[in-house]
Amino acid sequence: MSLASSIRTVAVWEMNRSMTTMGRNVLPLAAGLLVLLVLVTAFAAQSGVHMQDGMYRIGIDDPDVARVVAPDSRFAAYLDSGPALWENRFAYDIVILNGEVYAADTDKGRAALKTLERDNEGYVSHVAAGEPDLFAAYPLWIDLQYVKSEIDFLATQSGQQVGAPADARVPLTPAGPVEAVTLPPSAMPVSEDDLREHLAEAGGGHPLERYTGIVSGDSAMDRFRTPSELSAPLPFDAIILVFVFIFPLYFTSQFFMMSVMNERVGRAGEALLSTPLRASAIVVGKALPYFTIMILISAAITLFAGAPMTILLPLIPVVLFFLANALIIGMAARSFKELSFVSIFFSTLATSYLFFPAVFANTHIISIISPLTLIVLETQGDGFTAMEYVYSTVLFFATSIILFYAGIVNFREERLFSEKTLTSRLADFVSGGIDRDHPHLSLFLLAAFTIPFVFMAQMLTLVLFFNIPMPLSLILLTVSAAFIEEFAKSIGLYAVARERPGFLTPKNLLLGAVVIGLGFLAGEKLLLFATLAQITESIFGSVLFLSLQVLWMPLLLHITGVLITGGFLLLWGRHAYGPGLVAASVVHSLYNLHFLMGALL
Repeated sequence: MSLASSIRTVAVWEMNRSMTTMGRNVLPLAAGLLVLLVLVTAFAAQSGVHMQDGMYRIGIDDPDVARVVAPDSRFAAYLDSGPALWENRFAYDIVILNGEVYAADTDKGRAALKTLERDNEGYVSHVAAGEPDLFAAYPLWIDLQYVKSEIDFLATQSGQQVGAPADARVPLTPAGPVEAVTLPPSAMPVSEDDLREHLAEAGGGHPLERYTGIVSGDSAMDRFRTPSELSAPLPFDAIILVFVFIFPLYFTSQFFMMSVMNERVGRAGEALLSTPLRASAIVVGKALPYFTIMILISAAITLFAGAPMTILLPLIPVVLFFLANALIIGMAARSFKELSFVSIFFSTLATSYLFFPAVFANTHIISIISPLTLIVLETQGDGFTAMEYVYSTVLFFATSIILFYAGIVNFREERLFSEKTLTSRLADFVSGGIDRDHPHLSLFLLAAFTIPFVFMAQMLTLVLFFNIPMPLSLILLTVSAAFIEEFAKSIGLYAVARERPGFLTPKNLLLGAVVIGLGFLAGEKLLLFATLAQITESIFGSVLFLSLQVLWMPLLLHITGVLITGGFLLLWGRHAYGPGLVAASVVHSLYNLHFLMGALL
């Protein structure tokens, strides 16, 4: 039987088995939860979210003033006489007496005051919209036309000045002929009635209506704002649309994870393992139906939202990443309790990596590390280049391929039905990729293959520490990057020492440290120069990759780190792996801090 025929057979069997086994127990519950989610979302869209109702207490002595806050459900308004309000003023967040506003000197009082200011602006806009001469109240209307920023975030690294020069107050002299600027037409392209309607609705609509895009719509009136309504173009609409994509994708990958786990717990997978089918055909065949379903779900949401179909391209590596991790988690967990814990932990990390950078889609180059940023750019009409696609997706493609390979290599009975702990099973997965006849070549390749995971983990720390003030953020990045690299370099050596204690001799340790250092350096150089040039040249990226300046120095650092960790293993056994890893990370951090301080001073 050919490989394609085997994959098709396993895929059909997987679909039939999932619909008959999990379908009776899980699918009805999942469908019910999905229907409930749709109903709750529709209800919230119609009636709004009321978690903030009555959160601020405001005392008012004038019914006319109460009209300002009456439409805002966040205020619980109380009408009373002036003396009574003043006597009980500490029971309120805000008290308004004779037109004077008194706010409590607390965080809640200051937040209530800010909310009152916005409500007052909306009330003034509503009243002004009914005045006969609209342009007497609002003589200035701004036509917004957003232009993509061309700020070079790498300019400061080369000593260029991006701010205003010291003699900015000196008038500039034109270097060439002065050309007249064509004045805009005096007539506005929208009617006065539309402007009045816009003013009347200011502050009273859905919070997302201030942003344009697929969710909130786009019209000619959306371009015009009064000066007080100007705000930065945040990609809220696109991020909400992205969440609509990611939630069903991750939810579907859980079925794949549960399928692998069910076969292990019920030992139903022994039937597959007893067949002459190759492990690659079994793994690919089992994953193919879920991959197809996830792509079809994404295409259906894209068509329903009216978004461009090109946003499916950044979703493909995300789908593969979810499925690859679902495979490894399903193979490694011993019970459904452990499966739930690990899957929730993974979903938290994956969500942070995917969503946080997308918030900076319009402001910083760091956002490009997430494929979701490409979806944001595409839905905004900016699009993305082929190189940006490579920057955002290569780590997801690489890690997915490596995880699927690890799953295929370990998809055998002694791995699937072992009762070892989670960490022991993961160590067995690593050692499963090390050839007994060529251990040093395997260590070289393993060190190179860990590079995508190292970069992804370091990018995650970059996302987490990005908003922390410097220099603390740089120090945290330096220490975390060093620990991640030392862990990745030593995991293969630990796995070999754990499986074959006699392998770890001084000679093999020295040779293994050299080949691991060479493999790690080759892998990071190849992936770094091929994909991550823009990010690594920024100040935050330089912290993560500053050891790549001279080839012999990072090679010596990598070898030294492995020797330190391996020395602890050789002298005190595998229980000394943790202290050895800490010692190697300290040396690596001191190396990075030395070069970082020299670069900043």
